[in-house]
Amino acid sequence: MVRLVIQGISFSYGSSDVLADVTFEANDGEIVGVIGPNGSGKTTLLKCVNRALSPRVGTVLIDGKDYSELTRREIAGNIGVVPQNSVVSFPFTVLDIVMMGRTPAMERFERESEKDIEIVEKAMEMTNVVAFADRTMGQISGGEKQRVVIARALAQRPRILLLDEPTLHLDVNHQLEIMDLVRQLARSEKLTVIVVSHDLNLAARYCDKLILMSAGKILASGKVEDVLTEKNIESVFRVKAAVTYDKHLGAYTVTPLECCR
Repeated sequence: MVRLVIQGISFSYGSSDVLADVTFEANDGEIVGVIGPNGSGKTTLLKCVNRALSPRVGTVLIDGKDYSELTRREIAGNIGVVPQNSVVSFPFTVLDIVMMGRTPAMERFERESEKDIEIVEKAMEMTNVVAFADRTMGQISGGEKQRVVIARALAQRPRILLLDEPTLHLDVNHQLEIMDLVRQLARSEKLTVIVVSHDLNLAARYCDKLILMSAGKILASGKVEDVLTEKNIESVFRVKAAVTYDKHLGAYTVTPLECCR
């Protein structure tokens, strides 16, 4: 089943074109990785999908329905977002942060119901943050914070999960932990996942499909082995690289060799 369809999305900041005729599909239970150099339009694309930005032309369809016909509450009920940087200025507890994911489903000044509490507890269990529910965000590690932000997104009960550089600033252990979690959620909850990543090896290892962007356009899309070619990497990233299949990982790996001159 095709859950998310992006049709001919274009977006500009003033006279500066950032996205041009971007089109792709994502199915339920599928992880689609969006890769490309800085300034290629990856984050802007996520914001257009989430309707944080309105595309100049083009359409986003969720289960065949134009999202421009949906209310903000309906969009929040369909799409959960894990931003690149989540800043928490006040000493909220982990439980408080995850409970914020229920806000779009509640009326103004309405208190959380037993159902809301059950949803939040399940989201915390799935992301393994229950053990430090009473701590503040300043009292937990970077990897734990990222799991909390994912739990908050899951508390919205979305069918589509958008993640912008979810492993940014994390050490290797926490990078694998977060991506293992994302893959598990995609499979067990049948979530449609779109993840932006600068790490080509993580993208190759965890994504079912890749979208390679350059200057606001899709240069290549499809299976990992069809997108992460040495030719494409040299063309977009200006780096000569070796792409090989690692039997131990069961995934393709990219080894940068030298900058193109």
